[in-house]
Amino acid sequence: MRMENFLSHYNCSEGIWDEMCHKSTIREQYSKVFRALEQLSISDLHQKDALASELFMNQGITFTVYSDNAGIERIFPFDIIPRIITSKEWDHVEKGIKQRLKALNMFLKDIYNDQLILKDKVVPAALISSCPHYTREVHGIQVPHDIYVHISGIDLIRGDDGTFYILEDNLRTPSGVSYMLENREVTKRIFPDMLSTNKVRMVNNYPLLLHENLLSLAPPQISNPSVALLTPGVFNSAYYEHTFLARQMGIPLVEGRDLVIDNQKVFMKTTKGLEQLHVIYRRIDDEFLDPLVFRPDSALGVPGLMSAYRKGNVALVNAVGNGVADDKAVYAYVPDMIKYYLNEEPILPNVPTYQLSNKDEREHVFDNIRKMVIKRTNQSGGYGMIMGNTIEEEEWLKAKVAIEEDPRSFIAQPIISLSTVPCFIDGKFQPRHVDLRPYALCGPDGVEIVPGGLTRVALREGSLIVNSSQGGGSKDTWVID
Repeated sequence: MRMENFLSHYNCSEGIWDEMCHKSTIREQYSKVFRALEQLSISDLHQKDALASELFMNQGITFTVYSDNAGIERIFPFDIIPRIITSKEWDHVEKGIKQRLKALNMFLKDIYNDQLILKDKVVPAALISSCPHYTREVHGIQVPHDIYVHISGIDLIRGDDGTFYILEDNLRTPSGVSYMLENREVTKRIFPDMLSTNKVRMVNNYPLLLHENLLSLAPPQISNPSVALLTPGVFNSAYYEHTFLARQMGIPLVEGRDLVIDNQKVFMKTTKGLEQLHVIYRRIDDEFLDPLVFRPDSALGVPGLMSAYRKGNVALVNAVGNGVADDKAVYAYVPDMIKYYLNEEPILPNVPTYQLSNKDEREHVFDNIRKMVIKRTNQSGGYGMIMGNTIEEEEWLKAKVAIEEDPRSFIAQPIISLSTVPCFIDGKFQPRHVDLRPYALCGPDGVEIVPGGLTRVALREGSLIVNSSQGGGSKDTWVID
């Protein structure tokens, strides 16, 4: 059967923005792709789908589901049909993310130094003091070039009118960039001619840009700085990504036990003896970095690392203490930060957010729970979410008690029907909901954003949860000129 026959069965859901079609008309940016796909049969597509899975399997592209009793290691699900964004749409997204990161970096500098934004009552002081990721231990530390967020993954969604909204800011150790890069490599293998035909912007220079950024953070007097990637080890859910990025950048992959501190400097153990490290791209959370300062039971970090950091003898990427800026309760104030620090209106809007520590807002959410999603302020990966439109009454009553006992730990947002894209599932095209995580690198010369990022797909029909830990997959993301 040829493509046109089963394209006709693709249902654009009423009231939901579909990235491929509008009222059964294919959007212009998808037209070349579908002209190419029309030359293929379902059998051809099945073969390409199987080849993609085989390539992912052979590369060992995996992630870990900690809550899955059936087995923790999984191949990352990949859908072969690309998600396409026009250059005009991308320019808007890029400007909005650059503006946001500029304000967030200024906020982090302020919050760990003069705290003017609290004194001016733009952000409530109680919100910061109650944030579990506000790290008093780094107060007053001067970081290179005043950059705190070197690497970010800003999650975007698209509403039913096509507007891009910022869903959340990932400013600590954002993951997924290796999937973005591998998705593109797999697409090159299964659709070798499509990328050039559609003038797709490249993403494969990300490791080079990242490496240059890391080198730029070394002390200026060091002519040949040494950089390493610090991983928690093989049991971490993103370990594949740690090995991938270290290999792509040509830098050592180290664990805490490979490092020692001497005279407030960091040294790596090598076969030739100790070698000083000047920059560490760490994929370990703050609380495990240094057992002398944070968790004394942690064997993942390096005793004394924070003293070297405070002294300026090593740069840590991202900076310690960034979690205060991606707390979901603080997220609601980012538009105010943009106005306060930059005197500008936000280019990309937030999703409307209710603080459940506010009694009136909490009552409003409880009264309208069927239209709300409730999130824990310091959870990620789709864990701890309450989807009001699907939760059972008994479960909701239990959740309500937990919220009332600790309202600061929850926020609520109206359920937004994420935009849909076509996916090749069970031999036919079916719409599935997606979000978008572009990756931005902040360096001394400004912010660079890789054109595209990671599109995550909710592969279960009707689901709005795109996280891989919750059954989601991904797609190659094209920005086309």
